[in-house]
Amino acid sequence: MFVERHGGGPEVYFALHGWGGDRRTFAPLAPRVPEGASLYAADLPGCGDSPRPRAWTVGAVVEEVVAAVREIESSSVTLVGNCGGAVFALLAARELEALVERVSMIDPFAYLPRYFRLFNAGEFGRRAYEATFANPLGRRLTNHSLRGRRAGAADLTASFARVDHEAARRYLALYEEVGGVEIVRGLKAPVEIAYGERTFGAVKRSLPVWREVLPHARVRELKGAGHQPFVESPAQSAEFIFGGGRAGESG
Repeated sequence: MFVERHGGGPEVYFALHGWGGDRRTFAPLAPRVPEGASLYAADLPGCGDSPRPRAWTVGAVVEEVVAAVREIESSSVTLVGNCGGAVFALLAARELEALVERVSMIDPFAYLPRYFRLFNAGEFGRRAYEATFANPLGRRLTNHSLRGRRAGAADLTASFARVDHEAARRYLALYEEVGGVEIVRGLKAPVEIAYGERTFGAVKRSLPVWREVLPHARVRELKGAGHQPFVESPAQSAEFIFGGGRAGESG
């Protein structure tokens, strides 16, 4: 896995981007990394500058994430997962156990919404994906239709101009393979969840699911932000991640 480091301090944050993204998702946080910390922004296998995984299975991807974290050789790490990357952060936390100080999830889905499962539906799904995300006009129309789920000039589809589209569709299949968050029930690591005030309804409907499976999780709303809080509200996002998620905690 390709990993880009921001900062030079000993406190380690290892960040996994969401669907259709890459390590550049976390670029707005780079100037906000505290002096005593390092943010390792990773390209998931098959994304950005990381080669595809040895197999398109959840286990193979998690294996690479775990190996990349261990290569840092730190005594503790905070795993940061944005959107779909949060699932892999949680699954990696199960394997890394005592090494994980906490898991910070930003705008995570607890299930794959129906409108994403559509793209897994064989040839029809492939064509629907291509029309929506692999086509420049489709991306513009989709971003416009999602204007209520973003703030300011944020573009929810811009990253799809540079992705490996086959890999992107494979990740949708992996999210469906996970089958839900019941798989992480019993995780002992502290968990924090932040969600954008203007994000997708499915993210907000996921909150009681997360609370039921991970009852120790702390939840915070990022005021004014949509589904891209690093771009839309970098100060709030940085405070949540590097400040331990404490301020602004909701019930």
